[in-house]
Amino acid sequence: MSEKDYGATLNLPKTSFQMRANLPNKEPKIIQKWQEDDIYAKGLNKGTKSFILHDGPPYANGNIHIGHALNKILKDIILKYKRLNGYNAPYVPGWDTHGLPIELKVTEKLGEKAKEMDALQIRKLCTEYALEWVQTQKEGFIRLGVLGDWNNPYLTLKPEYEAKQLEVFGELYENGYIFKGLKPIYWSPVTETALAEAEIEYKNVTSPSIYVKMKGNKDLMEKLGMNEEVWVVIWTTTPWTLPANVAISLNPNFEYGVYKTEKGNLILAKDLAEKAFVEIGITEYELVKEFIGSDLEKATYQHPFLDRTGMIILGTHVTADAGTGCVHTAPGHGQDDYVVGTRYGLPVISPINNKGVLTEDAGQFAGMFYLKANKAIVAHITETGHLLKLKEITHSYPHDWRSKTPVIFRATEQWFVKAEGSDLRERALKALDDVEFIPAWGRNRIGSMLEIRPDWCISRQRVWGVPIPVFYNETTGKEIFNREILDRVIEFVKKEGSAAWLTHTPEELIGEELLVKYNLKGVPLRKETNIMDVWFDSGVSHRAVLETRGDLLHRPADLYLEGSDQHRGWFQTSLLTSIGSTHDAPFKKILTHGFVNDGEGKKMSKSVGNVVVPADVIKVYGADILRLWCASVDYRDDVKISDNILKQMAEAYRRVRNTARYILGNSNDFDPSVDKIAYKDLMEIDKWALNKLEILKRKVTENYNKYEFYNLFQDIHYFAGVDMSAFYLDIIKDRLYTEGTNSLARRSAQTVMTEILVTLTKMIAPILSFTAEEIWGTLPETLKDAESVLLTNWYENNDEYLNEEIDKKWLEIIKIRKEANKVLEKARAGEDRIIGNSLDAKVFLHSTDANLEKFLKENKDRLELALIVSDLEIVDSHDDTYEKGEELPELYTKVAHAEGEKCERCWKYSTEIGKDSDHPTLCPRCASVLKNN
Repeated sequence: MSEKDYGATLNLPKTSFQMRANLPNKEPKIIQKWQEDDIYAKGLNKGTKSFILHDGPPYANGNIHIGHALNKILKDIILKYKRLNGYNAPYVPGWDTHGLPIELKVTEKLGEKAKEMDALQIRKLCTEYALEWVQTQKEGFIRLGVLGDWNNPYLTLKPEYEAKQLEVFGELYENGYIFKGLKPIYWSPVTETALAEAEIEYKNVTSPSIYVKMKGNKDLMEKLGMNEEVWVVIWTTTPWTLPANVAISLNPNFEYGVYKTEKGNLILAKDLAEKAFVEIGITEYELVKEFIGSDLEKATYQHPFLDRTGMIILGTHVTADAGTGCVHTAPGHGQDDYVVGTRYGLPVISPINNKGVLTEDAGQFAGMFYLKANKAIVAHITETGHLLKLKEITHSYPHDWRSKTPVIFRATEQWFVKAEGSDLRERALKALDDVEFIPAWGRNRIGSMLEIRPDWCISRQRVWGVPIPVFYNETTGKEIFNREILDRVIEFVKKEGSAAWLTHTPEELIGEELLVKYNLKGVPLRKETNIMDVWFDSGVSHRAVLETRGDLLHRPADLYLEGSDQHRGWFQTSLLTSIGSTHDAPFKKILTHGFVNDGEGKKMSKSVGNVVVPADVIKVYGADILRLWCASVDYRDDVKISDNILKQMAEAYRRVRNTARYILGNSNDFDPSVDKIAYKDLMEIDKWALNKLEILKRKVTENYNKYEFYNLFQDIHYFAGVDMSAFYLDIIKDRLYTEGTNSLARRSAQTVMTEILVTLTKMIAPILSFTAEEIWGTLPETLKDAESVLLTNWYENNDEYLNEEIDKKWLEIIKIRKEANKVLEKARAGEDRIIGNSLDAKVFLHSTDANLEKFLKENKDRLELALIVSDLEIVDSHDDTYEKGEELPELYTKVAHAEGEKCERCWKYSTEIGKDSDHPTLCPRCASVLKNN
């Protein structure tokens, strides 16, 4: 039903409170008033119970998107509700401001000029770039109606934050969780830096799939008891890694076979041989030897194109789901390869440089970009007879989530947080036992990721970030790390920011006293040039923010609320840095939301043109409609948004708004301090309304506490649109418009309406904050307990209002009304058109059920009130002119035009019009009211 229809249904009066759908223009004025009146600060109930929601920092690079809006609004709803409930619930927003994306944007903008600039100049421009986007995003979040400490957010580039980050690094180092090592990591040849697991996304790529045979040496033949040449067959999709091959892994428990073929005696796992031969194109083969994988341990083979002897090793990472059961092993290019290779003391060879170009260790392929080397290597082993089969396959492959380009696995010297072989993972998993997850499956998701988490690579080969605070003896290459030295570095950073690492010499940073104390005087020193992973930056926010804001914040946070992708990102890095430094979890509860898709459930894409931009939504509908959408969706899963969905939200919003308009318009002469009616003296239908309100209050509070906003607004919407607008407010119109101004009947309705409005306004305040504030500003002062709805107290439950007997009675009346309304509608729409509106009607009711018949007679006056007709008669029989009920088949209804004439004032028909000579066009009731008013 349209807004106009609702206005007609409710007979909306003309009042000063119009509440027209002009949110885009009204909301900025409300924001300005919140800021001028310092509503956020006033809402902090210092000294009372606290609730700390720690904000995960968005990246300061680009305008806010719809996912940002969902996240920030959900947080704001929770915190506003908590404040209304008397909690000290601060909101300190933050931003992630270091890292590769910002540095890339700055250097791209500079072009060739970037090569002429030093690191300090680049960092200065990065700072400016980040702060510009912080300001832009801040304005976007404020426009959403989010209250917080916007004048003092936390930024990972601030000196005090960086100093705390170095402190946490030091604690992790001292606790044995930080080490430097040569390990294979994700590497981006495009951005020339290491990447963390959380910076990886998967996309399909087309790669060369090759089967390669490698010749067994004499010792391998002897282990098999064979005199003929034997070849071990491997399968890989990365030919460029063959120069790094030092071993072939077999599963110690698999059954293997030597198969005689036209291409030689080939070794494959028996379970995979048939499938592999089909792919290779070998149609005739004979199993001539059987053995288990462990039989060939430490046997050797010849590399297909390098002067290198490889070793057969054993590993349970070898599976029977693809390939040959003989796995090409290059410890410099894969995690499993590295782990198994370490057990055998194999060399970690990684013949590729930062740009993805093969080095001298790759032999004749040196100087080639790795993708070009793929083709060259395939061509060479084809020529030498080592290639058994080449075909192109499409498969999922890791990509850099920033440059959107494929990464490589490459062994380089990097700094790591030790997860493997330490107690960090086990401690982290155990800590999750005391964390509540919403939804509950979040525990298994993060737990399963942690169980297999490799060491966390935290070093990056860039300039825009926090340095790894380690010195080296230039002569010996030995690391120099000491807590006293670190503390001195931290003091520099507190004053000058992390740029101090670049502007001062090692000697200046360490200081004369400590140089002497640690026998470093005269020793040639150098500083580590790597910076820390931005996930380490944001991962220490539980210390850098929650420990540094005095009494306002504390650890652990009561709640972390982010998108479900943070199970592998910020939730994990926060947990690991917390366990590694203070040995506890940084959060008590984790709540996650899904991603936002378009109306058809498709991922948003600029190229497709289905992106919904928050600013565009606000221009058309206002932020309250966007806030309502956030509260209406089941955010635990991926959610949908579209213009059609937003139109539905606007319609739901209007139902609530029009309920408020109607009540305000019909209570502007009501002074609660004088006119309020005691509960015991209220009319029964008014007590029914309070009963409905009381039930709603409890459900709404419960759903706020459970963070199930999608349930609570459905309840509010139903209450406002159905219980109130379509029933209660419709019924009491007659009383409001026709009874005496100070009559019990009218004041009874106004008493209840105003209580409903005040309660409803508080209910919607966390969600529809702008609308609630507008309503609050229009309420009589005697109804308000605070200058802003965001500073009021949450409503209290009132057991007196709960009345099951009245609720049951009126539930039956509503059923009867529903049946009667169907017949009234037919009388209004039929060819004969018996009536124009319900007040033109006289209704006849009859029931064939004795209990219902008794109910009809006992509640005749209530039914006449509920049906909004001029007359109602309960009859003892019915004929063919009666309509049988659909849901109440024992009920029969008939509609006729009411007898008498129409009262000009109340529009009811009466046979007694004109009995009062002073009011010849009014019914006796209306004439009496005018005389006594």
